[in-house]
Amino acid sequence: MHHLVTYLADAPWISFDTGAFAQQFWSSTFDGLAYGSIYALVAMGYTLVYGVLQLINFAHSEVFIVGVYATVFSLQAMGFGPSPVDPPLAVLVIDLLVAMVAAMVASGLTALILERVAYRPLRKRNAPRLVFLITAIGASFTIQYAIFVWRGGSNAEPATVMFTPDPVFDVFGTIIDSQQITIFLAAIILMIVTDLFINRTKFGRGIRAVAQDPDTATLMGVNKERVIMLTFVLGGILAGAAALFYLMKVNAGARFDGGFVLGIKAFAAAVLGGIGNIRGALLGGLLLGVISNYGVTLLGNAQWADVVAFVLLVGVLMVRPTGLLGESLGKARV
Repeated sequence: MHHLVTYLADAPWISFDTGAFAQQFWSSTFDGLAYGSIYALVAMGYTLVYGVLQLINFAHSEVFIVGVYATVFSLQAMGFGPSPVDPPLAVLVIDLLVAMVAAMVASGLTALILERVAYRPLRKRNAPRLVFLITAIGASFTIQYAIFVWRGGSNAEPATVMFTPDPVFDVFGTIIDSQQITIFLAAIILMIVTDLFINRTKFGRGIRAVAQDPDTATLMGVNKERVIMLTFVLGGILAGAAALFYLMKVNAGARFDGGFVLGIKAFAAAVLGGIGNIRGALLGGLLLGVISNYGVTLLGNAQWADVVAFVLLVGVLMVRPTGLLGESLGKARV
């Protein structure tokens, strides 16, 4: 291991810009928290479905991208485009809430249809888990290319800019803007609401009961199919919210295949925090976003972001295979 680290440090294609890292530490941190908030919201969809069904829903990235398209179309209908509009604050908040609700509905419906069409028939036939995994991958490509055909072969929609970020406060010489604060705070609120829903409501108790022991939960009067449906819809709603924040941060047009890389990162975040653990998805997403940004700053190349993220994941899993928090949804307090 020591020889490998020495080799990497001396490799001509790797250079560490410690000066830039020190200078940009706080900007990288706050920017990473904004990106990590997006990863965490998508990761919660992966972790909820895995906690209940022990299924890695690789089509969840396409549930997210449907929400991105719904966000773009709803914003365009309200007059947003490639140039900032910057309406009055009250109008902007209402517009963004409308766009978020549209994305949540679109992603939630997509997740519901996916569960009904792709996964429920397999459960009725007691199909092996490998079949579920193959079906998830197939559903992912099906949704991707359905969007591609629907949009007439277009690779991307025009960018949609929601507002111009304004400086809010200064941290050690680093300006924290309204965009970063909006994404981080909104994501944290959504995560807290989801955690309370899972732990404090009747439906949440049903989700945790099915995750712990589906057969016993059914005998106790829990409608397992309804719980599974609710779990998929809840994950889709969170992915729809993430779609709005993604467009807010990235300022790029929607792409039919745009959810693939982000979905892989969100899955990595779920595994990093502890797959099946709601709070673990939050922790994993934030850590992944921050450390990826640190890697980009230190190595001076944005192409290293994904490498750093997955090296982090592998390193943590070598030490703690269950992830940082480790507790699954099924072991949570019922």
